[in-house]
Amino acid sequence: MSGSKPLLATASAIAYIACISPAAAQDSAPTGDGQEIVVTGYRASIAQSIDAKRDLSVIADVITAEDIGKFPDRNVAEALQRVPGIVINREYGEGERVSLRGTAPNLTRTTVNGHAIATADWFILDQLASTRSFNYLTLPSEIVGKIEVYKSPQADIEEGGVGGTINVNTRNPLDLPSFTVSGSAQLVYSDRSDKTNPQFSGLVSWKNDAETFGILIGGVYQRREIRRDGVEVLGYQTVPGAAADSPLAPSLIGSALFQQDRERYGGNIGIQVNPSDAVEINVTGLYAVFNADNFNQNYLAWTANALGGGGTLTDTTVEDNTYVKGTVTSTPGGRAVVYDAIDRFAKAKTASADFDLNWHPTDGSTLHFKAGWTKASGDTTSQPFYEGGAPGGFTYDLTGRAPQVSFTGIDPDNPDDLIFDFASLHQITNDDEEKYVYLDYEHALDLGPLQAIKVGVKYTDHDRETGFLATTYGGFFLPLAAEGCGGPCLSSDFAGGSLPSDFLKNIASPGTLTSYFNIDRKKLEQIFFSQPESVRARILNPPENFTINEKTYGGYVMAKLGGDRWSGNFGLRIVRTDQRSSGNILGVPPGPGTVDDNAFGVYLPVTIDRSYTDFLPSVNLSYDLTDAVKLRFAAGRVVARPDYTDIVPRVSLNPGALTASGGDPFVNPFRANQYDLSLEWYPERDTIVAAALYYKDIQSYIVNRTIQETFPVETATPNLSRCTPSGGSNPNLYDCVFDVNRRSNGSGGTNKGIELQVSRPLWGGFGALVNYTYSDAKSEDGDPIPGNSKHALNLTGYYESDLFSARLSYNYRSKFFIDIDRASPLNQKATSSLDASLSVHITENVSLFADAVNLTNEKIEQYSGTTARPRAIYDNGRQFYFGVRGKF
Repeated sequence: MSGSKPLLATASAIAYIACISPAAAQDSAPTGDGQEIVVTGYRASIAQSIDAKRDLSVIADVITAEDIGKFPDRNVAEALQRVPGIVINREYGEGERVSLRGTAPNLTRTTVNGHAIATADWFILDQLASTRSFNYLTLPSEIVGKIEVYKSPQADIEEGGVGGTINVNTRNPLDLPSFTVSGSAQLVYSDRSDKTNPQFSGLVSWKNDAETFGILIGGVYQRREIRRDGVEVLGYQTVPGAAADSPLAPSLIGSALFQQDRERYGGNIGIQVNPSDAVEINVTGLYAVFNADNFNQNYLAWTANALGGGGTLTDTTVEDNTYVKGTVTSTPGGRAVVYDAIDRFAKAKTASADFDLNWHPTDGSTLHFKAGWTKASGDTTSQPFYEGGAPGGFTYDLTGRAPQVSFTGIDPDNPDDLIFDFASLHQITNDDEEKYVYLDYEHALDLGPLQAIKVGVKYTDHDRETGFLATTYGGFFLPLAAEGCGGPCLSSDFAGGSLPSDFLKNIASPGTLTSYFNIDRKKLEQIFFSQPESVRARILNPPENFTINEKTYGGYVMAKLGGDRWSGNFGLRIVRTDQRSSGNILGVPPGPGTVDDNAFGVYLPVTIDRSYTDFLPSVNLSYDLTDAVKLRFAAGRVVARPDYTDIVPRVSLNPGALTASGGDPFVNPFRANQYDLSLEWYPERDTIVAAALYYKDIQSYIVNRTIQETFPVETATPNLSRCTPSGGSNPNLYDCVFDVNRRSNGSGGTNKGIELQVSRPLWGGFGALVNYTYSDAKSEDGDPIPGNSKHALNLTGYYESDLFSARLSYNYRSKFFIDIDRASPLNQKATSSLDASLSVHITENVSLFADAVNLTNEKIEQYSGTTARPRAIYDNGRQFYFGVRGKF
């Protein structure tokens, strides 16, 4: 889709659906004889969501789950992609983060039961990035009762989202029948891995007859073995010695196999005590674990090292200032190929505990106290890493669907052709923790349009720590290579088994590398872990270790207004942020305060303090044009703090590509003024037709500025065009020039768009949900805006009867810019997915179901600024779920 076609197609669909009168029964709808027909299941959930949206005082959307496990999606991000204005990316076959209204994921605030929840990541690069964006993989949809997507600000809603705020509500026992037991058991089949795995969820809830005490316990277990086939071009750079504006050549071209055993389990508990009408106490707890061990193999043509070591690039073809074809030949001592096999023991955990008290000292007043703690960790506890390489040559072609590479002097299927070049056994840890206290007071008034005053204060204390303990080249690799395999280690000592016979079957072009020798994961682990403890010892890798402490002190005052056919609120939220960031600076001479005995070079520990204050006014107004039509207007100022990794004195190095990313403690937050207008028509209880306009005037984006800096690197295969010997006692230590993406405040910009949605039963049990979002995001200096797709479309058709229900959902987002990666732009082409769900009701309480994800087997395709520079094609395959669900 391009141009205006999605808008015209969606507007036509919305107009057509809105004009069809519903013939199916509504949730608790009266019949002609005065009786009520109670609708349950998916339609009831839709009706509850529409009711909740209509009642909110802000511009928002709501998702409710009528029964545990009945979300058609596997985590909360998957469910949220059906909401207008929200898009996700299934880079590993499952949504992990959400982008709201054309902003990057780190500009969306996620809260659970009204307060932020700690987050951490399973993937090593995300662990090092220390982003604020919540990873929804640790939050299964089964534990959720309702999700509120706040799109306009309100003074009593937690600050932190320029895109918006998503509040996830867990279930409360007093809202459920006196004794409820529900659950599901299913099998999931992933067609790329050809594996079938079990998944379970369950809930038990009880309350006493007086409804003054209740307790709820929920749990979930999910396992899925996944495989992702990929072809990758990891960066582009100028040929050594060429002018800065000369064509770019691909740095690395590889065929990658990613395999992972995903295991997710956790639970939540809710205790409610209502000793009287004046007092309500809620105690909630949440614990979730995501085990994410993974193994990635990538056999790569290494242009950067071959040319950096004095090799040649000949027989070239240039398109769009890119060497899209060529022949690369290394010197005898250089490298034309590199093979990386990375085995990661990875895990992410999230926990929270909250105490919530509401007290009504009088009929018109409410005192609300909330305190809690939340903690998350994302660790790669060990990373056995094999790297082999060899001199030689290769011819490449980037002009087909997938890159094509043919080697000369190297047989990819023969491990004896690769020299065992490098090994490491690093450990990366990431901890996120917050303690908080809130106090709010609301007092009802009868002063004309002034109906109530609400005031509140808050305090939070947040800690983020990233640790990187590394094995050094000399201390680990040299003794391992010399005698770790009963003598010198060769690449053949790690080889065993074979790649899948259908590797890259769905994405390869003729000439794409689809076969190379396999690294045996068990052999790799046995060789590495059998080394003496002295060899496996890890030391601090200075630039990748940092801590952040962030304390916030805030308060707000808000007036609630109302009159004949209208309501609203206006208020001011004030928040002071005290920030302390600590890290290590490399490349400094020995002197006071420096650490001089680290194998990675001299470094200086530094701590930097700063504070800033934000004033955040907001107004929300709603007017009932008729009993069924509501007009809303909102305006306010919003803020989103920078990612933790952006505000520390640190640098994260990629020695293979000689690229890096770095932070700056004085980077200012994202700040924006925004305006919203929404027109909503509710012709029936379970029907909505709505259009919303939004405009965000963003004061300053945080952007990447690429500069060159020099850092020490331990290696036996240096890029000699950018690396020189350090001159010390370590012959493998080099000073190398890196392209460093330093985070800084850039120019501002605007983000404006329109959201159209309709949800309506049609006839005979059939119904449809359609929404479309147009988002136009631009920066003043022309920098691309991360996370913004100009067009996003969701189409869902459903059928529901007493016997069975079915849903078919189509999701589309147009191309978007992800970020700067390896000193090059990283963009993604348009993506889409067709998902389906079928449920057969065996009895009133038991049903069988089958779900399918990505039925059409769509691929992820990425490029670097221009489609003449492909970056990756990923094939995650389809997923199929079969199971049984019950409620008693």
